[in-house]
Amino acid sequence: MPTNLTHDPSLPCWVESANVPGCDFPIQNLPFCVFSEFDSEAVPRGGIAIGDQILDLAVCADESLFGGRAADAVYVAAQSTLNELMTVDGEHLSALRAEVSALLSGNGHTHRGIRLPRNLLYPMDGAIIYMPVRVGNYTDFYASIHHATRVGSMFRPDNPLLPNYKWVPIGYHGRASSISLKETVIRPHGQTKPANETVPTFGPSRQLDYEMEVGAFIARGNALGDRIPISDASESLFGFCLVNDWSARDIQSWEYQPLGPFLSKSFATNISPFIVTREALEPFRIPAYPRPAGDPAPLDYLNDETDQAEGGYDIQLEVYLSSQQMRDAGMAPMRVSHGTFRDMYWTMAQMVAHHTSNGCDLRPGDIIASGTVSGAGDDERGCLLEITRRGTEPLALPTGEQRQFLEDGDEVIMRGYCEREGSVRIGFGECRAMIVAEES
Repeated sequence: MPTNLTHDPSLPCWVESANVPGCDFPIQNLPFCVFSEFDSEAVPRGGIAIGDQILDLAVCADESLFGGRAADAVYVAAQSTLNELMTVDGEHLSALRAEVSALLSGNGHTHRGIRLPRNLLYPMDGAIIYMPVRVGNYTDFYASIHHATRVGSMFRPDNPLLPNYKWVPIGYHGRASSISLKETVIRPHGQTKPANETVPTFGPSRQLDYEMEVGAFIARGNALGDRIPISDASESLFGFCLVNDWSARDIQSWEYQPLGPFLSKSFATNISPFIVTREALEPFRIPAYPRPAGDPAPLDYLNDETDQAEGGYDIQLEVYLSSQQMRDAGMAPMRVSHGTFRDMYWTMAQMVAHHTSNGCDLRPGDIIASGTVSGAGDDERGCLLEITRRGTEPLALPTGEQRQFLEDGDEVIMRGYCEREGSVRIGFGECRAMIVAEES
């Protein structure tokens, strides 16, 4: 998918907040969301984030502001979920993006000779933001070799990477119902067994962790029994969001063998509410992760020349932590980690191709997540398990507090953005939530 006029870095917007440097949602981004007013009778509907406003796609449809393919697409985009929009072909989606870009870069008064209505935009800070899709299925991968190596070295010092890692994109099926925009996460309970104990106990997790990840929404998907070839896999991606794959490490270490994560993961998964489309990310495509000498080449079903040349995405990620003491003292959240999505050993297209290689069907609105995004540097560790080396090297907070893992009242804030010379910076918004104790 080539770049076009919607990516033009000189393109202005009459929504002034969209022109502020560092804004997550300039006119070159145009991510989708689902929103409504703070009103008991308000109907959730599709929107597009622009600056600190939301373009109401239902108003665009009702006022017949768009023509041609864009007119067809906007009626679908205005619905209360974006699942059907994800089934729309690429030409219609591109036409809608182009039409929205033309509207927002126009004179701010008319479009296609139609006077713009007063209710076209709604303030983001006055809106209720909803889950953008009905998530039918969720798969979490393990695509960062740096994360896999660090974690493996904690549990298997002599053999950090299992023999299959460099051959197959490792993943597990998660609990789709756990995915939400909730800004509170209840501390999970479960079985844990410290190494020095002979029997497990049941109670609240004491090793609660975040995982900094990127998620991709599936577009058209495939029928059961069919496979998506690696050459077509990128076309199966609608757009991207941030993912916090909350993990209860003490529950996980007791339960994960032989079948992998279960209750240690299924209690909560947070995503950011705005879907940054694949077309918006086109200027930030990069080559796939360069495999070190001696690593095997991907098997043929995972190996595509185009995907190797441009299947990566240059997405920068940051995690901030704010404790209750920090907030009481008026302190800003502390950045505890950053990383780049360019360091992923497997591309999103390879994950899709492998996921469907046995005939498994993917459906519109399904989410695949990358797994923890970690880099080679010590400051590029994407979870507390890595940062504190399994709790042996506590993280120091500016209040004098220490963290091995998350405490009640801790708020985790994830941010992501893309920037490179010759393109306008675009962002993903925030994925944030606070840990709270179970109500008695």
